[in-house]
Amino acid sequence: MSNPSKERRSFTTKPKVTLQTTTLWDYPSQHYGSEMQGDKNYIGATPSYVIWNLLQRYTREGDTILDPMCGSGTTLDVCKDLNREGLGFDLAPTRPDIRPADARKIPLKNNSVDFVFIDPPYSTHVKYSGDPRCIGELDSRTSLYTDAMRLVIDEIFRVLKSRRMMALYVSDSYKKGKSFSPIGFELYQMLQKKFKTVDIVCVVRHNKSLKNTSWHKAAVDGNYFLRGFNYLFIMKKD
Repeated sequence: MSNPSKERRSFTTKPKVTLQTTTLWDYPSQHYGSEMQGDKNYIGATPSYVIWNLLQRYTREGDTILDPMCGSGTTLDVCKDLNREGLGFDLAPTRPDIRPADARKIPLKNNSVDFVFIDPPYSTHVKYSGDPRCIGELDSRTSLYTDAMRLVIDEIFRVLKSRRMMALYVSDSYKKGKSFSPIGFELYQMLQKKFKTVDIVCVVRHNKSLKNTSWHKAAVDGNYFLRGFNYLFIMKKD
């Protein structure tokens, strides 16, 4: 039986990936190199450039890297490129090397991983698996979402080794006609209670919606803003 994690589809070579040196990160493409990391068609896929930069700065070859909401496996593919040991979990695994698990109860021992990267759902904007247990089924304006994410952060703290780093990648939430939800600030406050802040980065968002002129016209007509960046909170277990 073939292993999708070993059959990453090749495509046109992208610009060479380099370390970002400011707290505003922007990228020429979703992926780097001549292969795809994860699946570009997966809803809510993380730019592999983000993960590459984090692992280059805060990890070493052979380190164990955890992604408890692994999605299409972008983190695992970047780990492979950089000779790190990737561990991926998800409620709805998309390929054989992602193990089924809930991020609120990670099946790992205490103090067992060297770095954690997580890109959680930003409320109910997109449909993931449809699994009622999925945090993406929870409205970010309710305590159900914040309570669930508090459990996830507690688990990350538990499995991360002392003096090692983690990073959380997230956007605020807004839907026309509904109240603004500052998810970034809320999750950062939770993180601060467990971790020491290393830095906060803003990552420019690139997606089809932001390239659609009708979306921009609607934002002007409706007097609201499209989400133009993601927060990247880099934290240390100290």
